[in-house]
Amino acid sequence: MNEILVIEDNPDDIELTLRAFRKSNIANDVIVVRDGVEALEYLFATGRYADRDSNALPQVVLLDLNLPRIGGLEVLEQVRAHPKTKLLPVVILTSSIEERDLVNGYSLGANSYVQKPVDFERFADSVKQLGLYWLLLNRRAPNTVQD
Repeated sequence: MNEILVIEDNPDDIELTLRAFRKSNIANDVIVVRDGVEALEYLFATGRYADRDSNALPQVVLLDLNLPRIGGLEVLEQVRAHPKTKLLPVVILTSSIEERDLVNGYSLGANSYVQKPVDFERFADSVKQLGLYWLLLNRRAPNTVQD
C-alpha cells in the first residue's frame, strides 16, 4: 500500500501538508485522521475503520504529538507494541521543540523527528524531502504478522 497516514488535529497544518504534497507532485493517497483514537482505529482496523483491510498498512505515518483524546507518544507506543505495526515507519512531524518530546519520541521507536517549520516554503520543502525519502528511497520492512 502506498498511502501516507497523516495524524494531525490542526486544520491549518493539515491543509499545509496536503498543499505541500501536491506542490511536490507526491501522488500517493493521503489519509488524514484527527486524533489518537482515530489513528489507532485506522491502523488496527477497529471502530469506524473495522471494514478496512487490517493488513493494508500505510507506507509511512506522519504523527503529530499534541493530539486530542490520545497523544502522539501514546499512539507511537501502541504502534510499536503490536507485532503487525512495530516496523511501520513513523515520522514525528510536530511543532514541539521540547527536548523531552524528542528523546521520548526516539525512545518509543520513532524513525525520525521533524520540527514543523513556520514558513510555508520551508514547510513545503520539509514535506517534499520527507516524501522523497520515505516513499521513494527508503526500503520498508514487510508486515511482520498476518491475520
